[in-house]
Amino acid sequence: MATVVFCPVTFNLAETTRMIEVARALDGAHRPVFMGYEHDYVRLIADAGFEYRACEPGWTAAQRRQAIDFDQGRALRSPFTRDLVRARVEVERRLIRETDAAAVVIGSNITSLISARAEGVPLFYPVPFALTGPQVEQTRRMHFVQGSGAIARAADRIATAAFRWLYTSAPVAPRAFSTVAKENGVPPLRTVASMLEADVNLLTVMPWELDGYDLPGDYQRVGPIFARLDAPMPAIVHGLASAPEPLVYLGLGSSADRRLALAAAAQLGALPVNVVAPIGHYLEPGDEVPANVHVTDLLPAHLLGGLVDAAVLHGGQGTVQTACATGIPFVGLGLQPEQVWNVEVCVSRGNALRVPPKRVGRPEFLDAVRRVISDASLREAAAEVQRAFTGEDGAIAAARAIEATIGG
Repeated sequence: MATVVFCPVTFNLAETTRMIEVARALDGAHRPVFMGYEHDYVRLIADAGFEYRACEPGWTAAQRRQAIDFDQGRALRSPFTRDLVRARVEVERRLIRETDAAAVVIGSNITSLISARAEGVPLFYPVPFALTGPQVEQTRRMHFVQGSGAIARAADRIATAAFRWLYTSAPVAPRAFSTVAKENGVPPLRTVASMLEADVNLLTVMPWELDGYDLPGDYQRVGPIFARLDAPMPAIVHGLASAPEPLVYLGLGSSADRRLALAAAAQLGALPVNVVAPIGHYLEPGDEVPANVHVTDLLPAHLLGGLVDAAVLHGGQGTVQTACATGIPFVGLGLQPEQVWNVEVCVSRGNALRVPPKRVGRPEFLDAVRRVISDASLREAAAEVQRAFTGEDGAIAAARAIEATIGG
């Protein structure tokens, strides 16, 4: 038996559920141990039956928002102070030693890049391909500028080139990571790309997402990994699915905000549809949504196939892959470059449309929703993508990759 320590950012829903799926797929002889600094989605870990270690120092609500803004390119400052990075690395190193961990599996818990390497433990990262070093280095257009015309293409190539330099070459990582890495005897983290690369990077993508790319030896494709919440579908969803109006799923994950949630709900309220929307975590007391928008708790979205007609999604890989696997065409918003890429991959497959989040209040958003509900070609493409997802199981492939190392 070997212990595998999982380090998701536990206020990030997609990361937490992705780690749970990999832990479930490990051979039962192994011992998964989860750790985290925030507690938003810890109940999902407990519900799955896994051991959890609550760690400090955590972040305040303001620091979490700052971290999300930094991740999404809206802020230059991050909440990673030298004292916080140093304290977290110390906590993580102690946990690795106490559990005698044979491997560490991370989400975007960056301090694990220092702690695991300092302890000499192999580090695994189940990760989308978008915004990895190879993807940024080899991509000509990141779709920062929408449009297919010559001017839009040229502008996007220029923006992509600037982003490539900033991401892979510029020493813009918070200085705390270089300082604390040196203190712990491991190579410093100086670029953004260096903060998102483990010893073994397990790409949670479909084969076509890697067409035309060359992968380094420390990257391998495992396939899609998305949440399969062990919960029944609420009766309200079945009731709305049997109503004559189309049913739309509004899924904004954990990286959106109150403004976007309210704006999307208000717009969908103007359509002759019903909406199921697990957005309650964004709303405040007194917030109101249209009568046809039904706010719910988290849903077992992998069971929505055949119940909903279309979706509006923030663009996180988990929500996008769930829609793909269940054959649901969707409108993708894309709140940051990785999410934009996830949506654009589906646009190219024909099962999605993209509307930038700043345009949710404009007519093009409702036009896009109407089209994903009614356009037969989008539904046919969604069905084709669903067939391709059949047989893919990234969690099992990731677990086997981890076991191949710890078994040795």
